[in-house]
Amino acid sequence: MTSPDPLIWRVARAEPAGATLATPMTAAVPHAVQAAPANPMLSGPLLPLLARLALPTVVVMFMVTLLSVAETYFVSGLGTDAIAAASLVVPVILLMTMVSNGGIGGGVSQAIARARGGGQLAEAESLAWHALVLGVAFGLVFTLGLWLAGPTLYRALGGQGASLEQAVLYSNILFGGAVLSWTLTLLQSALRGTGNVKVPALIIAGSVVIGLAISPALISGWFGLPQLGVAGAGVSQVLTSLIGLLALVGYMRSKRSSLRLHRHALRRDHFMAILGVGLPSSLNATMSNLALTAVTAAAGRFGVDAIAGYGIASRLDGLLVPILFGFGTAALTVVATNLGAGQVSRARRAALVNALFVAGLLEGLGLLLALWPQLWLGWFSHSPEVLKVGALYLQIVAPTYGLTAIGMELYFAGQGARRIGWPMLATAVRLTFAVGATVLASTGAASLATAFMLVAAGVFSAALISVVGFARVSWGPKT
Repeated sequence: MTSPDPLIWRVARAEPAGATLATPMTAAVPHAVQAAPANPMLSGPLLPLLARLALPTVVVMFMVTLLSVAETYFVSGLGTDAIAAASLVVPVILLMTMVSNGGIGGGVSQAIARARGGGQLAEAESLAWHALVLGVAFGLVFTLGLWLAGPTLYRALGGQGASLEQAVLYSNILFGGAVLSWTLTLLQSALRGTGNVKVPALIIAGSVVIGLAISPALISGWFGLPQLGVAGAGVSQVLTSLIGLLALVGYMRSKRSSLRLHRHALRRDHFMAILGVGLPSSLNATMSNLALTAVTAAAGRFGVDAIAGYGIASRLDGLLVPILFGFGTAALTVVATNLGAGQVSRARRAALVNALFVAGLLEGLGLLLALWPQLWLGWFSHSPEVLKVGALYLQIVAPTYGLTAIGMELYFAGQGARRIGWPMLATAVRLTFAVGATVLASTGAASLATAFMLVAAGVFSAALISVVGFARVSWGPKT
């Protein structure tokens, strides 16, 4: 993807709010600029634009999810303890994914999109270098944190005996490669901030294909390889992150890249441009993950079969991530770019169109699986107790998938607008409901069904707060 003409970006930045490049500017703009084609980020139909930016990411994120599902399938052949071990680590994996992609990664994307929207191309490249530095730093934090606190955490979530031992082994291997995963994620976010979604998609797709080949082989011991069990999934994920990172850095160092990666002097204002949005967003992502962890802990009060059943059912929630993230990052880029060019009305329309479209899509999926949970659960287990818990979760929570989309898509749009106060409040309320479910389950005051109902009530409340916040908060310049 080629870089937009900087002169066109400067013209766009000078426009009054609501104007587009198609606005007549004969008296002020040279003829060559008037004849230049309008930048599609700043004018034209919004839904086709959002879909074009989102679909490559959605497709490859589905491939990543497919790899995760395939690993779950092969791990399920190792027995209930192995399924429970993987389920114990899943909330922490999702925490790192959500913080790196939706938290700090969102800060990277919005900062670079705003710089590009204002025609500041050198600033955008400097921000990409700062993203690399942050990836290394945050990756080390996750590695050391999980090596030290992992056993205690997984025990608190209900792990014991063989399931706890396997969970710790899997976690130590997987998070030993956290620096690779973090730097890969933040550099991909940097490219997405320029509107270049194709290259990150191709690199992720290649990594997933490799992962689909080596992960089951390492888990099950195919082709003469050692049978590593759950640990094989961790080794596979580290290797695929390494391959993807090498490919991405090679591209961004080449002349073909729309955003060149090279050393820049470190600047406090550039770290703040990323972290000013990224850190609050990471807190938001952490609260979302704590809500998931709380529900896992609630299920853990009812035994290993309940953990396994909930773990299998909640993997379906992972299928929402490609759509939520793909369209969310597309909306973030469009919103931030248009705000950088002073087009507030178009930025808000993009956020609304995106949220409504994704909500309709996911609500249909949720209703389908609530009515026929076996379409999903039957792939992973034949244990009646495991299937009973999984079906209960889908029947209660899956119908709220559309509301989940409303909350998440407005959160991504809020990142682009640097307005994430209301989304954070919504997530805090959702976490409160999840913690309440855990407390009631642990004291014996609530059944598993009641706990899942509280989860659904939290999703509804969060969506309502997000809508109210979007309607009330101005996206114009702060005074």
